[in-house]
Amino acid sequence: MSETTYHSRQERIMADADKVYAALGDFRNIEKVKHLLPQDKISELEYEADFIRFKVDGLGQKICIKILEREENKTLKFGADNSPITANFWIQLKQVEPGDTRLLLTLKADIPMMFKMMLDQKIQQGMDDAARMIAQMPFNEWTNN
Repeated sequence: MSETTYHSRQERIMADADKVYAALGDFRNIEKVKHLLPQDKISELEYEADFIRFKVDGLGQKICIKILEREENKTLKFGADNSPITANFWIQLKQVEPGDTRLLLTLKADIPMMFKMMLDQKIQQGMDDAARMIAQMPFNEWTNN
């Protein structure tokens, strides 16, 4: 195994950090973006405020992602159970001025060396795509209910 760290590109979100943090820090908000999930790959979705559980096509068991740590309006740290790899994931926010928050995603994962070369580019692309998708969410239109 090789512990590897990936960082997304920094993205700009046109919303205050408190709105972004509140939305991303509550898995019940998945309802607002559920239509964006790949329906052919993810099934049996269950969630509450601090965790989300789902089945990924081809894996068999359900993966559970939990919020492990919070630093209000700045950081959310996630961990996974039943995942094929051991990994932690962070969402980092920094409000640079009103209505302008920067987002950075970080993934630290133990990847078997034989797969690392094959997966590096795909994981990096996935990190950048996820950051871009999050940055485009309409945080200013959401209420926290």
